[in-house]
Amino acid sequence: MNKVVISGSGLYTPPYSVSNDELVTCYNSYVDQFNQQHAADIEAGKTAALAYSSSEFIEKASGIKSRYVMVKDGILDTDVMMPLIADKPSEALSMQAEMGIAAATQALAQANLTAEDIDLVIVACAYTQRAYPAIAIEIQQAMGTKGFAYDMLVACSSATFAIVNAVNAIRGGTANRVLVINPELTSPQINFRDRDSHFIFGDVATAVVVERAELSTSEHAFSVLSTRCVTDYSSNIRSNFGFVNRCDPAQANSADKLFHQQGRKVFKELLPMIYQHLDAQFTDEQIKPDEFKRLWLHQANINMNLFVVKKLLGDNVEPSQAPIVLDEYANTASAGSVIAFHKYNQDFKTGDLGLLCSFGAGYSIGSIVLEKC
Repeated sequence: MNKVVISGSGLYTPPYSVSNDELVTCYNSYVDQFNQQHAADIEAGKTAALAYSSSEFIEKASGIKSRYVMVKDGILDTDVMMPLIADKPSEALSMQAEMGIAAATQALAQANLTAEDIDLVIVACAYTQRAYPAIAIEIQQAMGTKGFAYDMLVACSSATFAIVNAVNAIRGGTANRVLVINPELTSPQINFRDRDSHFIFGDVATAVVVERAELSTSEHAFSVLSTRCVTDYSSNIRSNFGFVNRCDPAQANSADKLFHQQGRKVFKELLPMIYQHLDAQFTDEQIKPDEFKRLWLHQANINMNLFVVKKLLGDNVEPSQAPIVLDEYANTASAGSVIAFHKYNQDFKTGDLGLLCSFGAGYSIGSIVLEKC
């Protein structure tokens, strides 16, 4: 069986940022507008008044302080409250392709490779901006990679699941070098008029190069020692957007077509799944949690991350052992753990172990044990 390494990573950060204060100012203005327009129904008990949000509430609930977006125009306009992203002609690169190529170019440079060295491209993210042609094939054509390409969607675990697919393709002999790209254009799925979720997501793109170990010349290579994926159906994190929506015009633009979740249920149900999943993997691989130099965890909610870290490593954990990036980037769906990996692996020495782990909608959990070469 071919030994496999992650030999390079890349991160594309969008050009605009939105602070909690900016979001809250816009949202609270909308609340005032809504409550004034529906004052009679609110007084009669027919409609519930909307409550204000605050930066303190957001940071305490999530750990998020700001987020990056590809397009800021419209988000902070009380009459719009969504990014105004202009449609592009079919011959132009899609926004996700542009984001993905920027991250992939960095990953290739770190791996000492060119696009022509790649024979498989996997684009994996929470959703793609069109169904077909695949964004991955668009990137393949634009960059000049060889072989084949495809898109895959596993919500917040898309990146780790795609890395596992890349590892399996190399071990199975269908590819030698794979680009895994995560162009997370999440801002269009946000309901900026929902107090519980208007602050959650940010845009970003990440990429990693996965290749046969004997082909790698990178100083940044990590051996893939173990992979594990699991899914278990739940509607507690959901988006109902799709082509079928247009067939019911009365409901086509209802709030359930955007991201929505039952946060308390997610917290209660998903955390035990994560513990059980990782315990089983560590037992099978005869690895103790305290052997890991670093945990690169999914970046959805700081409280969830702290629970996972405490369960695995105990109470006295240094922040550097499980770095947080969601304060700056917010929840970036599947890209969060890869951002943490990209920004916090330079101090690893040969033999050091790290855990790349994602979890979220599905439910889904993907975990990868890495060893510095």
